[in-house]
Amino acid sequence: MTQPVIGFIGLGLMGGNMVECLQKNGFKPIVMDLNKEAVAAAVARGASEASSAKELAAASDIVMLCLTTSAVVEKLVYADDGILAGIKEGAVLIDFGTSIPSTTRKIGADLAKKGAGMVDAPLGRTPAHAKVGELNIMASGEQATFDKVKPVLDVLGENIFYLGGLGAGHTTKLINNFLGMTTVCAMSQAFAVADHAGVDRQQLFDIMSTGPSSSPFMQFCKNYAVDGVSDLGFSIANANKDLNYFVKMVEDLGTRAQIAEGTSTNLQAAVDAGMGNGNVPEIYDYFVKLKK
Repeated sequence: MTQPVIGFIGLGLMGGNMVECLQKNGFKPIVMDLNKEAVAAAVARGASEASSAKELAAASDIVMLCLTTSAVVEKLVYADDGILAGIKEGAVLIDFGTSIPSTTRKIGADLAKKGAGMVDAPLGRTPAHAKVGELNIMASGEQATFDKVKPVLDVLGENIFYLGGLGAGHTTKLINNFLGMTTVCAMSQAFAVADHAGVDRQQLFDIMSTGPSSSPFMQFCKNYAVDGVSDLGFSIANANKDLNYFVKMVEDLGTRAQIAEGTSTNLQAAVDAGMGNGNVPEIYDYFVKLKK
């Protein structure tokens, strides 16, 4: 597919920078977002604005979503003026967000009835990487559909991983986030327990970081718990959402993830305590104040 028309819905920190990257590489996307300032910035660089998801889909060869939740994706797909109502035969929908795999497969099946394809392609790395086309992209879907959109994925990502059938990308991202967020919660609680026990947190880090527990996540947790610097850039609310999705996915597989249930319980408690907008290592504050 050479220079396809791209429709892009979701111009948050990640999506907005992805659109800017596409524009720097010669694309003139059609965009849509509730944030009119973000839309105006993209339009000022040469994008055009759609008034509905149906209109955007009808005009696009590739529809890209970078949205917050599975529920938002479903709403945009299935609304009367949504993507499914407007998408063209041969077009492809790419969901870059973190969604529930069973929902992804359902949407893919309904798109297939209209002759359209779907790729789930959740992202790794940061908005800064998005701006310069250096994301990690975990993509899955039919091989032919993936091959059709890979040239555009190559513009947005440095490392493109093809993982097989539709839903495998979202599954892999949820597993990855389960492990990462559980690690952050465990390390943050370790620093909190050290504080309660009168153990110097810097010394604890010095000891742990010389052994196999050392990791970038430990560094992020130390940056906050010891130095007061919150620099992971992933909110407690988003982590809580992803852990809930992971637990739901595991339930759909007919088993349980008890460690994830524990992580989810702690993240939800931090959200309930009004900490949802903070970066995940800030859950240290919840743990350090926790009483019997």
